[in-house]
Amino acid sequence: MKLLGTHTSPYVRKARLVLLEKNIPHEYVIDPPQEPGSLVLQVNPLGRIPALILDDGFCVFDSTVITEYVDTLNDAPILIPRDDAAARLRVKRWEALADGIMDSAVLVRNETQRPTEKQQASVIELHDTAVSQALAYASESLAGRRWCEGEVLTLADLALASALIYLDLRQAQRDWRGAHSNLAAWFERISARRSVTISVAPM
Repeated sequence: MKLLGTHTSPYVRKARLVLLEKNIPHEYVIDPPQEPGSLVLQVNPLGRIPALILDDGFCVFDSTVITEYVDTLNDAPILIPRDDAAARLRVKRWEALADGIMDSAVLVRNETQRPTEKQQASVIELHDTAVSQALAYASESLAGRRWCEGEVLTLADLALASALIYLDLRQAQRDWRGAHSNLAAWFERISARRSVTISVAPM
Protein backbone atom coordinates (compact mmCIF):
# COMPACT_ATOMS: atom_id res chain seq x y z
CA MET A 1 0.00 0.00 0.00
CA LYS A 2 0.99 3.64 -0.44
CA LEU A 3 0.54 6.54 1.94
CA LEU A 4 0.36 9.84 0.08
CA GLY A 5 1.15 13.01 1.99
CA THR A 6 3.63 15.71 2.89
CA HIS A 7 6.21 15.85 5.62
CA THR A 8 4.64 18.92 7.23
CA SER A 9 1.08 17.63 7.57
CA PRO A 10 0.24 16.56 11.14
CA TYR A 11 -2.61 14.40 9.85
CA VAL A 12 -0.25 12.53 7.54
CA ARG A 13 2.20 12.08 10.41
CA LYS A 14 -0.53 10.58 12.60
CA ALA A 15 -1.40 8.04 9.90
CA ARG A 16 2.27 7.28 9.29
CA LEU A 17 2.97 6.75 12.98
CA VAL A 18 0.20 4.17 13.14
CA LEU A 19 1.57 2.34 10.10
CA LEU A 20 5.07 2.37 11.60
CA GLU A 21 3.98 1.23 15.06
CA LYS A 22 1.94 -1.60 13.53
CA ASN A 23 4.86 -2.57 11.26
CA ILE A 24 2.59 -2.47 8.22
CA PRO A 25 4.60 -2.60 4.98
CA HIS A 26 3.90 0.54 2.97
CA GLU A 27 5.47 3.10 0.70
CA TYR A 28 5.44 6.68 1.92
CA VAL A 29 5.09 9.02 -1.06
CA ILE A 30 5.57 12.78 -0.79
CA ASP A 31 2.77 14.09 -2.97
CA PRO A 32 1.56 17.67 -2.30
CA PRO A 33 -1.99 18.00 -3.69
CA GLN A 34 -1.25 21.50 -5.00
CA GLU A 35 1.46 20.21 -7.32
CA PRO A 36 0.58 19.54 -10.99
CA GLY A 37 0.06 15.85 -11.62
CA SER A 38 -0.52 15.00 -7.96
CA LEU A 39 -1.80 11.46 -7.53
CA VAL A 40 -3.86 12.66 -4.57
CA LEU A 41 -6.18 14.53 -6.93
CA GLN A 42 -6.74 11.33 -8.90
CA VAL A 43 -7.56 9.04 -5.99
CA ASN A 44 -9.23 11.30 -3.40
CA PRO A 45 -12.24 13.31 -4.59
CA LEU A 46 -11.58 15.78 -1.76
CA GLY A 47 -8.02 16.34 -2.97
CA ARG A 48 -6.66 16.08 0.56
CA ILE A 49 -3.95 14.23 2.42
CA PRO A 50 -3.37 11.74 3.86
CA ALA A 51 -4.60 9.28 1.28
CA LEU A 52 -3.88 5.57 1.67
CA ILE A 53 -3.96 3.53 -1.52
CA LEU A 54 -4.49 -0.16 -0.83
CA ASP A 55 -2.92 -2.90 -2.93
CA ASP A 56 -6.13 -3.32 -4.95
CA GLY A 57 -6.21 0.42 -5.74
CA PHE A 58 -8.95 1.31 -3.24
CA CYS A 59 -8.24 4.68 -1.61
CA VAL A 60 -8.87 5.36 2.07
CA PHE A 61 -8.95 9.03 3.02
CA ASP A 62 -9.19 11.09 6.20
CA SER A 63 -6.66 10.38 8.93
CA THR A 64 -9.24 9.11 11.42
CA VAL A 65 -10.56 6.56 8.91
CA ILE A 66 -7.05 5.51 7.90
CA THR A 67 -5.86 5.00 11.47
CA GLU A 68 -8.94 3.03 12.43
CA TYR A 69 -8.61 0.79 9.37
CA VAL A 70 -4.87 0.22 9.80
CA ASP A 71 -5.36 -0.77 13.44
CA THR A 72 -7.54 -3.69 12.30
CA LEU A 73 -4.78 -5.17 10.12
CA ASN A 74 -2.97 -6.89 12.97
CA ASP A 75 -2.92 -7.13 16.76
CA ALA A 76 0.65 -6.05 17.42
CA PRO A 77 -0.05 -3.67 18.99
CA ILE A 78 -3.75 -2.88 19.30
CA LEU A 79 -3.86 0.93 19.28
CA ILE A 80 -7.64 1.38 19.60
CA PRO A 81 -9.23 -0.75 22.33
CA ARG A 82 -11.63 -3.32 20.90
CA ASP A 83 -13.21 -5.03 23.90
CA ASP A 84 -13.66 -2.08 26.25
CA ALA A 85 -16.11 0.52 24.99
CA ALA A 86 -15.20 3.06 27.66
CA ALA A 87 -11.47 2.77 26.96
CA ARG A 88 -12.12 3.03 23.23
CA LEU A 89 -14.15 6.18 23.83
CA ARG A 90 -11.35 7.72 25.88
CA VAL A 91 -8.76 6.97 23.19
CA LYS A 92 -10.96 8.44 20.48
CA ARG A 93 -11.60 11.51 22.63
CA TRP A 94 -7.83 11.99 22.98
CA GLU A 95 -7.60 11.73 19.20
CA ALA A 96 -10.33 14.36 18.85
CA LEU A 97 -8.43 16.66 21.24
CA ALA A 98 -5.19 16.20 19.30
CA ASP A 99 -6.93 16.69 15.97
CA GLY A 100 -8.51 19.85 17.35
CA ILE A 101 -5.06 21.19 18.23
CA MET A 102 -3.94 20.39 14.69
CA ASP A 103 -7.04 22.00 13.17
CA SER A 104 -6.60 25.23 15.10
CA ALA A 105 -2.83 25.36 14.56
CA VAL A 106 -3.28 24.86 10.81
CA LEU A 107 -5.92 27.62 10.71
CA VAL A 108 -3.56 29.99 12.54
CA ARG A 109 -0.78 29.07 10.13
CA ASN A 110 -2.99 29.71 7.10
CA GLU A 111 -4.26 33.01 8.46
CA THR A 112 -0.78 34.31 9.24
CA GLN A 113 0.33 33.46 5.71
CA ARG A 114 -2.15 35.98 4.32
CA PRO A 115 -1.08 39.58 3.66
CA THR A 116 -0.98 41.44 6.98
CA GLU A 117 -3.81 43.78 6.03
CA LYS A 118 -6.08 40.82 5.27
CA GLN A 119 -5.38 38.81 8.40
CA GLN A 120 -8.22 38.48 10.90
CA ALA A 121 -6.84 38.97 14.40
CA SER A 122 -10.01 37.53 15.92
CA VAL A 123 -9.55 34.24 14.05
CA ILE A 124 -5.93 33.96 15.14
CA GLU A 125 -6.81 34.75 18.77
CA LEU A 126 -9.72 32.29 18.80
CA HIS A 127 -7.65 29.37 17.57
CA ASP A 128 -4.53 30.26 19.54
CA THR A 129 -6.71 30.22 22.64
CA ALA A 130 -8.15 26.84 21.66
CA VAL A 131 -4.64 25.40 21.31
CA SER A 132 -3.57 26.84 24.67
CA GLN A 133 -6.63 25.43 26.45
CA ALA A 134 -6.23 22.03 24.83
CA LEU A 135 -2.55 21.85 25.81
CA ALA A 136 -3.38 22.74 29.41
CA TYR A 137 -6.08 20.07 29.48
CA ALA A 138 -3.77 17.43 28.01
CA SER A 139 -0.99 18.24 30.48
CA GLU A 140 -3.34 18.11 33.46
CA SER A 141 -4.76 14.80 32.24
CA LEU A 142 -1.26 13.32 31.92
CA ALA A 143 -0.32 14.01 35.54
CA GLY A 144 1.15 10.82 36.98
CA ARG A 145 0.58 8.91 33.76
CA ARG A 146 3.03 7.30 31.36
CA TRP A 147 0.52 6.98 28.52
CA CYS A 148 -2.60 8.90 27.56
CA GLU A 149 -4.84 5.88 28.14
CA GLY A 150 -4.16 2.77 30.17
CA GLU A 151 -0.78 1.15 30.57
CA VAL A 152 0.28 0.87 26.93
CA LEU A 153 0.78 2.99 23.83
CA THR A 154 -2.44 3.78 21.97
CA LEU A 155 -3.63 5.94 19.12
CA ALA A 156 -4.15 8.68 21.71
CA ASP A 157 -0.39 8.99 22.19
CA LEU A 158 0.37 8.99 18.48
CA ALA A 159 -2.25 11.62 17.71
CA LEU A 160 -1.04 13.89 20.51
CA ALA A 161 2.58 13.48 19.44
CA SER A 162 1.62 14.48 15.89
CA ALA A 163 -0.05 17.64 17.17
CA LEU A 164 2.95 18.65 19.28
CA ILE A 165 5.44 18.00 16.49
CA TYR A 166 3.37 20.29 14.28
CA LEU A 167 3.41 23.02 16.94
CA ASP A 168 7.19 22.76 17.11
CA LEU A 169 7.29 23.13 13.34
CA ARG A 170 4.84 25.99 12.86
CA GLN A 171 4.69 27.70 16.25
CA ALA A 172 8.26 27.48 17.48
CA GLN A 173 7.67 30.59 19.58
CA ARG A 174 5.07 28.78 21.71
CA ASP A 175 6.82 27.57 24.88
CA TRP A 176 4.44 24.71 25.57
CA ARG A 177 7.18 22.69 27.29
CA GLY A 178 7.87 25.47 29.76
CA ALA A 179 4.19 25.94 30.44
CA HIS A 180 3.24 22.27 30.76
CA SER A 181 5.78 20.06 32.52
CA ASN A 182 3.63 16.91 32.43
CA LEU A 183 3.21 17.25 28.69
CA ALA A 184 6.90 17.96 28.19
CA ALA A 185 7.94 14.85 30.15
CA TRP A 186 5.48 12.66 28.25
CA PHE A 187 6.65 14.04 24.91
CA GLU A 188 10.29 13.43 25.74
CA ARG A 189 9.51 9.76 26.35
CA ILE A 190 7.45 9.24 23.23
CA SER A 191 9.93 11.16 21.08
CA ALA A 192 12.47 8.40 21.72
CA ARG A 193 10.31 5.85 19.91
CA ARG A 194 11.63 4.66 16.56
CA SER A 195 8.37 5.55 14.79
CA VAL A 196 8.51 9.16 15.97
CA THR A 197 12.19 9.47 15.10
CA ILE A 198 11.50 8.23 11.58
CA SER A 199 8.48 10.47 11.13
CA VAL A 200 10.37 13.67 11.94
CA ALA A 201 13.49 12.83 9.92
CA PRO A 202 13.97 15.12 6.88
CA MET A 203 12.92 13.55 3.61
